[in-house]
Amino acid sequence: MRARVSAIRRHPNAWLRRSVGMALVVGGFLGFLPVLGFWMLPLGLLVLSDDIPWVRRRRRRLAVRFGRWNLRRGRP
Repeated sequence: MRARVSAIRRHPNAWLRRSVGMALVVGGFLGFLPVLGFWMLPLGLLVLSDDIPWVRRRRRRLAVRFGRWNLRRGRP
């Protein structure tokens, strides 16, 4: 699953990234249906965050903080 998300986030076609991200967000809002799930909402926001510079910076800062916090706790 992680490899697929990474491939979508690095795809050179911005329209594809945006359409997949929006489809995941809409599917997340319809999470009460049997096939779709609420897990799609954060995944869609993560895919969309690569196209918005200020969101990308905040996401990166959060990832760095989380990584430092894990190192302090002794986790790799």
